[in-house]
Amino acid sequence: MADRAARGQAHLWVVQRLTAMLLAFAVLVHLITIISAVQGGLSAREILARTQGSEAWLGFYVVFALAAGLHGAIGLRNIAAETLGWRGRSLDFCWLGIGLLTAAFGIRAAWGLYS
Repeated sequence: MADRAARGQAHLWVVQRLTAMLLAFAVLVHLITIISAVQGGLSAREILARTQGSEAWLGFYVVFALAAGLHGAIGLRNIAAETLGWRGRSLDFCWLGIGLLTAAFGIRAAWGLYS
């Protein structure tokens, strides 16, 4: 039983590091895009006109939202386990719910840019 829990913790550790790398790349792309658009003189309306209907930007921001939701939820799970001593399935279901909700908000925002 302890071996399975240790493997689960190791998997979460790896996933959090992978999502951190993905988020670093996504934030960099996002910031470079926004800065270059603003410096190029584009207004918010013009930026939205360029992103609407772009499946590439929709895909990018959906992946960004999923990574952010997963990364943040794992971090919150670890904080709850370390500071509150919260353990077990209830903790896992709670962090999973938080991650899915956070990702859903991000995906909804991405869909708003697309549609």
